[in-house]
Amino acid sequence: MMNINEFQTDRLIFRPLTLSDAKDMFKLDSDPVVMKYLGNRPLSSIDEVTLYLKNIVKQYETNGIARWAAIEKYSGELMGWAGIKFIAEETNGYKDFYDIGYRFRPEFWGKGYATEATMAWIEYAKNHLNINTLYASAHTENLASQNVLKKCGFILTGQYPFEIHGSNLDCFWYELHW
Repeated sequence: MMNINEFQTDRLIFRPLTLSDAKDMFKLDSDPVVMKYLGNRPLSSIDEVTLYLKNIVKQYETNGIARWAAIEKYSGELMGWAGIKFIAEETNGYKDFYDIGYRFRPEFWGKGYATEATMAWIEYAKNHLNINTLYASAHTENLASQNVLKKCGFILTGQYPFEIHGSNLDCFWYELHW
C-alpha cells in the first residue's frame, strides 16, 4: 500500500508537497474559515505559501517526514494536507515527538476525509516509523477535530495554551500509544 513517493486510501492519494503546490495551498491557507481554530492569520500572498512549502521540503530532508499533500481521488484536487510532523521544539512539556494533523479546504469537510487520512497516517507511523506514540492537538472549540481524534483512538490527556503569533490558543492534547 505504501511507498516512499505516494500512498493511497479508498478515496485519497498522499504524496510529498512540492513548491508547485503553492497555488492550491494558497487557496487553503488564505481562507479565514480554515484558519479559524489555528490562530494563524490567513495568508495574503503566494510568497508566504512558498516560504511555508520550502520549510516543509526542508523537514522532509532533515527529519525524513513532514505533512503530505492530500488529493481527492474522485476530482484529482489537492484538498489540503495531512500527515506526521516531527516537532523538535517544546510543546506542552514535550520535545522531539511526532505530531499527526491535517488541514483541508471547507468543501471537503464533513465527508470523513479527516478520519480516513488520520487512520492512514497512524498505519504509516506503525509500519514505517520506529515509534510507538503519536500526539495531536485540537483547539478546545474545534469539536470536529476532537471527534476525528477520538474516532481514531486518541486519548485526551490534557489542556494547554499553544502560543502562536504572540497569543495563546486553548488546546486539548491527545495521545495514541501502541
